[in-house]
Amino acid sequence: MAEDIVTLMRRAARTDSPAIDAAVRMVVVGGGESISTLYCSAIYIKESLYIYMKSSTNKLLSRFKALADPTKVRLVALCGVAECSVSELTEVTGQSQPRISQHLKQLCAADLLERFRDGHFVYYRVATKGSDALLRRRVLALLPHDEPQFATDTGRLRELRAHDDLVPPTGSDRLLHRALVELTVARPLGDLLDIGCGQGRLLKLLASRAHRVVGVDIDPDARRLARAELLLAGLPNCTLRQGDMFSLPFADSEFDTIILDDVLASAERPTRALAESLRLLRNGGRILLLASVGNKNIADLKDKYTAWAASTGMRLAKPRSIPEKNPDWLLAVATPAEHAVAAA
Repeated sequence: MAEDIVTLMRRAARTDSPAIDAAVRMVVVGGGESISTLYCSAIYIKESLYIYMKSSTNKLLSRFKALADPTKVRLVALCGVAECSVSELTEVTGQSQPRISQHLKQLCAADLLERFRDGHFVYYRVATKGSDALLRRRVLALLPHDEPQFATDTGRLRELRAHDDLVPPTGSDRLLHRALVELTVARPLGDLLDIGCGQGRLLKLLASRAHRVVGVDIDPDARRLARAELLLAGLPNCTLRQGDMFSLPFADSEFDTIILDDVLASAERPTRALAESLRLLRNGGRILLLASVGNKNIADLKDKYTAWAASTGMRLAKPRSIPEKNPDWLLAVATPAEHAVAAA
């Protein structure tokens, strides 16, 4: 374990210790990558502390205190790689559940981790939102990425999530993926929501071009498989949630891009689902509509999507059949009528 990091955090947690000056300098200015750099940069500390840290020194100290333990550092590193349940963290670290739960409580209190319930489980991940997100990232950047214990823990987590249940993509699926990449490559995805994400195939495809990615599905087994796939793909900006597409647990105007992933055609109230997506869409955002054709009439399907979009105050770009002959998928882009652009 990187004991020098832990020692630094312990020293920095004492307000009367000069190590706090060096630690603050490292966080504020990004002074270097080695522990020795923390001690070599103290010459400018007081000025930086006064200008930048005046209102947040106590929070910084609480974070250093929370990280002043090897197990807590391991927990933060794991939750930075993937959102983890208490049982997974207990299994990986080899420590008791009460002990791990107490550590997690302290890390959440220090605003280093956030917790959320997903079905019967509670998951933890590194907090990504908040007014001091940049400072949090700078504190966590002190953790050495080449620490062997971190790699061992991540490998153990992958073993726990290993499975062979993933359905391989078909040729038509690959054509759809190519069309989605072409559609999104020239325009930033921003914060992305995939409603009906299933096993996370589109999350894996698009996450590298998005800032924050949320997948929603009602099937707990699908979310479990998606978490395993996202861990293998190394996509820590993704999170999975249980949710009802008619009433999703997100704030208004929270996403730039929303995918309705083959859910509208089978929905009892498709316009209600579209209206809920519209509530979550930021100004200038767009909604991507996917539908598997199966034995449906493609012309009727296009007409339905156009009518649903119009009834919710949206404009639908010309739907695209994939492939063009004997299509298996329908892809369309909807935008609020007042902001509509030719997006497809």
